[in-house]
Amino acid sequence: MSDPSSPPDSPSKSHGRISLRPSLKPRDLMEEDRVVKGAWTAKIITLFPDAFPGILGLSLTGKALDYGLWRLETIDLRPLGKGKHLNVDDTPAGGGAGMVLRADVVDEALDKATDGTPPDRARWPVIYLSPRGKPFDQATARRLAAADGITLLCGRFEGVDQRVLDHHQIEEISLGDFVLTGGEIAATALIDATVRLIPRVLGNHQSTEEESFSEGLLEFPHYTRPTVWQGREIPEVLQSGHHANIASWRKAMAERLTKERRPDLWRAYCARHGRDPNEDREL
Repeated sequence: MSDPSSPPDSPSKSHGRISLRPSLKPRDLMEEDRVVKGAWTAKIITLFPDAFPGILGLSLTGKALDYGLWRLETIDLRPLGKGKHLNVDDTPAGGGAGMVLRADVVDEALDKATDGTPPDRARWPVIYLSPRGKPFDQATARRLAAADGITLLCGRFEGVDQRVLDHHQIEEISLGDFVLTGGEIAATALIDATVRLIPRVLGNHQSTEEESFSEGLLEFPHYTRPTVWQGREIPEVLQSGHHANIASWRKAMAERLTKERRPDLWRAYCARHGRDPNEDREL
């Protein structure tokens, strides 16, 4: 008989097809294409596994998940808690408000997450979503998409014991200069931005090349039918059919919007292209 005071094994939930399984029922031949071996995988350590896949299970990311182009696995922190109440946190050393996730609890979850993953962090980054981390950007999304998968640690309360972050050499990434109640929303945004860069997830690969930040610029404005709406017309150049002129207009608009709205991106863009950020071009 098991000891009732010992915590049960931590369940993990997987989403997306993992492998072919034997079955007495004939398998639809079209189904074979829906299984992708070595699919990019996100492992999420969280107190709220039911938060996933959430919106990631909808639209293009949801279809890609269903077709096995990527996988999602959650590791529940709660069953790894200590004592009869399965405590995962404790009061901060030195006093102060709030609670801190325990190093031993998080360590056990991280150990579980290493199952089947390569030790090379370039191939499998381990990330703690934290407001003090390096800002997340499109270049980071491309780097993560090129890996085999990622492990994401979702913080709660006041944060995570620093010792476990140092011990596992965990990379810290921030979604922006604001504070959330936990890392689950940030994890969802990071995964969404990354998964859409995986080959075959988006139907039109060119769309990722024309998006905001792909060249360090914000994206140009888009228009569609009707041609005239509320007295506003689609710019004439977009109706001209002259592809070179359209491309030039879109580039100029992207540069104008970036210069007006994101001076930091504009300066970096100009530095890469040997241009003066204060130049007075007609944008």
